[in-house]
Amino acid sequence: MDNMKIAIAGANGRMGHMLVEAVLNAADATLVGALDIPGSPALGRDAGMFLGQQTGVNVEAGMDKAFADADYVIDFTRPVGTLEHLQWCVEHKVKMVIGTTGFDDAGKTAITEAAKQIPIVFAPNMSVGVNVTMKLLAVAAPHFAQGYDIEIIEAHHRHKMDAPSGTALRMGEVVANAIGRDLKECGVFARQGITGERDPSTIGFSTIRGGDIVGDHTVLFAGTGERIEISHKSASRASYAQGSLIACRFLADKTAGLYDMQDVLGLK
Repeated sequence: MDNMKIAIAGANGRMGHMLVEAVLNAADATLVGALDIPGSPALGRDAGMFLGQQTGVNVEAGMDKAFADADYVIDFTRPVGTLEHLQWCVEHKVKMVIGTTGFDDAGKTAITEAAKQIPIVFAPNMSVGVNVTMKLLAVAAPHFAQGYDIEIIEAHHRHKMDAPSGTALRMGEVVANAIGRDLKECGVFARQGITGERDPSTIGFSTIRGGDIVGDHTVLFAGTGERIEISHKSASRASYAQGSLIACRFLADKTAGLYDMQDVLGLK
């Protein structure tokens, strides 16, 4: 495999720092660009400054500079910014790995359309562990379709912008699909007041935001006399960064197409 030339969008954020570090430590990758928002205090500084390293790559505010030498862009920013970066990548035939969450239907459609021209890995969570957990849920859920109440509990840091998390929603979709339900019809995302007895056909979501929690997800199957919990807990964003590099390697020989981490890891 040729050396991967990678640019990072949101390079000065928490996830951006993890991605920069992962690329710098990968023997088969080279950091060639770093993008951050206008007004960022990192602009003009070396992208490795937070590590005490000189990379020769400065953080830029413009895509034309930050992405100019890239064959891959890894993006964990926000939907509006990601869609702008997506358009640039389509115009310049640059592969994308998208870990941004919180897209509406129009945003997801834009990604689907872009994938007809460039290869994209788009997943709410790049962690190998999370994606194996998704596979476990697909196997387990049909056995709990009747007689068990299904609840999804997720927790993240205080700065997270969307709720429920993209990972929690994807877990809900996996479970719903496995038992023949439509999450748009059976998902319950808020409870307050006199709600009445629980509808057994629903899938409930509970969201926790606080502190510096990286990401915890639990799917609870609660039956009579027993409960089964399938959980994944992240102690560091490093697993997301390493998963993103695996996704880049997967895209190396692709010319177009929309993929997720189940494709990347051969779990489908």
